[in-house]
Amino acid sequence: MTEPAFPGGTVVQKGEFAGWSYWEGDPYETRSGPFFTKKQDDGSFLSAFRAEDRHMNGAGFMHGGCLLTFADFALFSIATKELDGQHGVTMNLSGDFLDAAQNGQLIEARGEVTRAGGRTIYVRGIITSDGKPVLSFTGIIAKIRKKG
Repeated sequence: MTEPAFPGGTVVQKGEFAGWSYWEGDPYETRSGPFFTKKQDDGSFLSAFRAEDRHMNGAGFMHGGCLLTFADFALFSIATKELDGQHGVTMNLSGDFLDAAQNGQLIEARGEVTRAGGRTIYVRGIITSDGKPVLSFTGIIAKIRKKG
C-alpha cells in the first residue's frame, strides 16, 4: 500500500489520481476540489485536479476563487517537508492571474519554499492549465500547535 504524501492524507485507490493523496480533514477543500498531491522523485510536491463545470464562472472559465483556493492548498503541499507534520494557517496569499483555465483541463501547481525558519514558511508557485501558466502566487504559512 502506498503511503500518503503528507501526514493525515488519504491515498486515492482508483481513477485518474490513483496513488495521489488528498486531505479528508477539510470539508471546504473536499467540496472545492478535491485537490490531490503527489511527491515527486526529486522530493518536491506536485498538486493537481481536473477542471469541472462546477469550477467555472459565468463566462465559462475557471473562477478566480477556485484558482486561489487551489493555490492555498498548494502552499501547504509545497511546504510539506518544512511543516514536518505540524499544522499551519495561511498568513498571506497573493496571486497574479496570467490566463484562463477551461473545463476539462488538468490544473497543476508546483513551487518552492523560499524561506523557512521558526514559525513562518514563505512559498512561491505557479499554477498551470494543461501546461499553460494561469496563476503565479506567493504565500506565507504560520506554523501552529493544534489545540486540545
